[in-house]
Amino acid sequence: MKIALIAHDKKKEDMVRFVTAYRDVFKEHDLFATGTTGKRIIDEVSLSVHRFNSGPLGGDQEIGALVSRNEMDMILFFRDPLTPQPHEPDVTALIRLADVYQIPLATNMGTAELLIKGLKEGHLSWRKLIHEQGEE
Repeated sequence: MKIALIAHDKKKEDMVRFVTAYRDVFKEHDLFATGTTGKRIIDEVSLSVHRFNSGPLGGDQEIGALVSRNEMDMILFFRDPLTPQPHEPDVTALIRLADVYQIPLATNMGTAELLIKGLKEGHLSWRKLIHEQGEE
């Protein structure tokens, strides 16, 4: 599965800790991330990550483009709801696209843990069916 990892500045440490805790699950999947988040995961967790631009420089939109083509299976976006974000319209657009295309999306660690445990146990295999239907 293709998993996008995004974290606002004050949530990057949480994302690194989360990916470290579930490294055995993440290493089995294709990881994508916005700029600094991806770099930190590469450097600190030693996983391969396809990096996009930082969120404020279009990274959220790059991930959104993959969502709109049904080329992303899950998004973990650790948002900081207490700090104004200059690219909030891009964040809102990405969340909207996840809803439109029925992409599982977690915006906090609690929900992300449920998604990752579900992924590990095979509860997200319906995404494979969607990919197979797109190939017909």
